[in-house]
Amino acid sequence: MVQALIKALVSGILILVVSETAKRSPAFAALIASLPLISIMAVIWLWNDTADTARIADHMQATFFYVLPSLPMFLVMPALLRADYAFWPALGLSVALTVMLYAAVVFVAARFGLHL
Repeated sequence: MVQALIKALVSGILILVVSETAKRSPAFAALIASLPLISIMAVIWLWNDTADTARIADHMQATFFYVLPSLPMFLVMPALLRADYAFWPALGLSVALTVMLYAAVVFVAARFGLHL
């Protein structure tokens, strides 16, 4: 239980750092957010919990394929906001696009024998 609380605290601190930094410097906050810190922490937690290198390798490979369909969101949402869409509709449309792209990646990956 203590380990789960530590994981949650460290993860929460990262989100806090990004959100507070964004108030002063959106670009620097974006740099921090774009670092694969969550993935690195997840791999460390997974290693500490299981020491299963095959599971970690599978996790890292799947993460790569799931990052790809999330990238368009970072172009679509700013475009929608600049086109005078309100925040919540822009976010909703961007998330919906990302979900559809996730489904497409899973479908295409399965055709090539990758099971995500």
